[in-house]
Amino acid sequence: MKSRNWVRLFLSTLLVGAISGIITGFAVKWSEYKDLFIASDYVEILMVAFWLVGVGFTFSIISQMGFFAYLSVHRFGQGMFKGAWNPAQVVLIAFVLFDLIYFRIQVFATEGESISSYVWVPIGILVFSLIIAFFKSRQTNRKAFIPAVFFMFVVTVIEWVPAIRANDGSWLYLMIFPLLICNAYQLLILPKLTKQKS
Repeated sequence: MKSRNWVRLFLSTLLVGAISGIITGFAVKWSEYKDLFIASDYVEILMVAFWLVGVGFTFSIISQMGFFAYLSVHRFGQGMFKGAWNPAQVVLIAFVLFDLIYFRIQVFATEGESISSYVWVPIGILVFSLIIAFFKSRQTNRKAFIPAVFFMFVVTVIEWVPAIRANDGSWLYLMIFPLLICNAYQLLILPKLTKQKS
């Protein structure tokens, strides 16, 4: 891919991160920010929006680093494991799903707390990953399905680790949505930039 296309991918993903950061930020912390809109405090709204743009940029860059790292790992896995690479990715997807549910419950759940939030969020991420992988496989070829699920689920969870460790509800959601959106965008836009099936 030409360098100008890498620059285009970088800048467009930054923009996607900024927009998703603003929307997610206001949605997740609406209880804190709604008074600003009621009071028509546009200066404060603008300051919050700028802060959320910076947050979105940060998550976008994390997403891009994960994407390029996965492209390298994927090529390495294909070369080393050959036909066993896809089954290995399926095993890793299942392992990460189990860990994301089980260990978060073990570490963060308190007595009497409902474990539904520890279960439905990972399941939701997996379902979203499957949907994006479906579109990716239709866009390119069927062999792209499992790698796409792996990237969308496993790599996104790895990128999400700082928020997982903090275990703050608002930050968990504020980070995961821009990451998922940026990762999905990169995955689906790449073939258009390279002009080839991959």
